[in-house]
Amino acid sequence: MPVDVTIVGGGMIVHDQILPSLYHLRRLGCLNRLVVCGVGSGALRALAAPPLAEAFPDQSFEAVPPLSTDPSDRDPNRYRAVVSAMAPGNLVVVAVPDHLHFEIVSFALEHNQHVLCVKPLVQKYAHARHIEQEARRRGLLVMVEYHKRFDRRALEARKSYRAGRFGEFRAGHACLVEPYYYRRSNFQNWFTPDRADPFTYVGCHYVDLVYFITGLRPAGVSVRGVAGTFPNGNSGWMWTSGQVVWENGGVLSVLNGLGYPDQGAGSNDQGMSLFCEGADRGAIIKHDDQFRGVQHCYIDAAGGASFRFINPDYFRLVPWNGPGLRPVGYGYDSVEAAVHTVLRLGEAGPFDSAESLRRRQEILADIDARGILATPANSFINELVTEAARLSLAEHGAAVDIVYQPEPAVRLRR
Repeated sequence: MPVDVTIVGGGMIVHDQILPSLYHLRRLGCLNRLVVCGVGSGALRALAAPPLAEAFPDQSFEAVPPLSTDPSDRDPNRYRAVVSAMAPGNLVVVAVPDHLHFEIVSFALEHNQHVLCVKPLVQKYAHARHIEQEARRRGLLVMVEYHKRFDRRALEARKSYRAGRFGEFRAGHACLVEPYYYRRSNFQNWFTPDRADPFTYVGCHYVDLVYFITGLRPAGVSVRGVAGTFPNGNSGWMWTSGQVVWENGGVLSVLNGLGYPDQGAGSNDQGMSLFCEGADRGAIIKHDDQFRGVQHCYIDAAGGASFRFINPDYFRLVPWNGPGLRPVGYGYDSVEAAVHTVLRLGEAGPFDSAESLRRRQEILADIDARGILATPANSFINELVTEAARLSLAEHGAAVDIVYQPEPAVRLRR
């Protein structure tokens, strides 16, 4: 039976990946009602306008507040009435700034809704643990949108690493530097040192990917930040350089920032190299995630620059045998996986029955164990790393240890 979806948030990731993915899934009969709830109408108006309106001429969403509302009429709690009115067992997509995730995810669970949340899930391990327990008790899916897990490169690397073909990870480096124009976006209103930083906002993708591929857990974190000032005068961490030590002694260096040239060819700079070793030889896993072999030079600069590296693997809108365009790539695959899992859970029977709860819990336990979809149970290391990194930044790059016994926790190394 098709699922109703409420998106909480209307920013960049909703425009670029989540909403177009859900539009297409509704074309395929997976969705019924689609609501987008924002703080104000400004961002929602952008979602309802071209280019999405042209790419999906057969699709639309219900806007809360209505698009006719004055953009200055802002209320961060509008989502509460919308989610409260949903029938149990549907889907809430949480796509808001990081520091708001715990409140909104918890509210959705309290109202018996499955959740798809943009990464990182929350900023403290205790919050992730609470979400895990509450979701398990209610038989609800909480999926964290680590879309790089659905990249075929990552899936192939995971399969081969787990088969022993790379030996053991020993040292590596990763980089994800987002465009400079992020500083002029809504980021300047919330990306302050007390709420976010580049390492936990985008570096978490590669921390999760090392864990996803190798199965190794992080044992220590240190992160140093470089501060700057946004156009509106707010301060923030514009750059971070982090180091993650893994339980086998392997080390990953991670560079992140908001500063890739807007006119640069890549639109961002991202990639990862993992150096491994066996008994008598070395091995390497190298992913160039900025340049995937496609280069375009245009007669205009509508995309920000005339010359661009094109990544057709993450998310693109392309022609198909239907109206407008359709999404392709692992960004779409990630959203599709969440919706299909909710539909599968819905087949367990009436939501409020004890037998349905038992069946949903069995399905969710299998999902946790497989470790492809990121759930609080199988990706909690990210919350430990996030908490450790935030502590390290506050202590000017001090080393923070991650322990797992008797309970997972982070500890400033003295």
